[in-house]
Amino acid sequence: MGFDLALVLVALAVAVALRPWRQFGAGFPLNAWLACLVLLPWLWASQRALPGGMALQMSGAGLLVLMFGWPLAVLSLVPIALLGGWMAGLSWPTAVNLLAWNGVAVATFALAFGLATRRWLPRHPFVFILGRGFIVTALAMMAAGTLASFATPLPPGTELDTLLIGHWLMAWGEAFATGMLTAVFVAFRPEWLATWSDARYLEGR
Repeated sequence: MGFDLALVLVALAVAVALRPWRQFGAGFPLNAWLACLVLLPWLWASQRALPGGMALQMSGAGLLVLMFGWPLAVLSLVPIALLGGWMAGLSWPTAVNLLAWNGVAVATFALAFGLATRRWLPRHPFVFILGRGFIVTALAMMAAGTLASFATPLPPGTELDTLLIGHWLMAWGEAFATGMLTAVFVAFRPEWLATWSDARYLEGR
């Protein structure tokens, strides 16, 4: 648990230093943020168990990064993970482990891969939806799940190959949901996406 807790604390320190609460005010989608805080713990509480008892779950961290940026996403993941763990009856070490790898790590990879698409891919709405909403989410989930598989001791009876396949399958499910919601938000609620810019993606179209 020590490394998991350290990862969470470092991410929280960086997020707090960036003062994401400055976003609150006129134009901030407060209702959407509160809805995420209410709904996502239920998602975290619903788990899928692999043979051997290893639990897998969806994250929502990539969507939070798209909607509110990395700092506020990381801060939001703390109550989401802890409440979801409590609802699922998880121990505190398990909840912290999930917060570290299914939350903070996914959000961080989503930020890194998202910045890469912003830097090197064309400025087009389709690139944002397919690239950042779908592909980046899948890659972030896969990367975080792969690292977690090597960093966390395997439960008795669980094989590494089975666990990796489980993480990768969950990644595609997460990517599909996030990509679909990203497309809906771009079309009808672009103000809900902190990473979206009309000037960047619609200029001259």
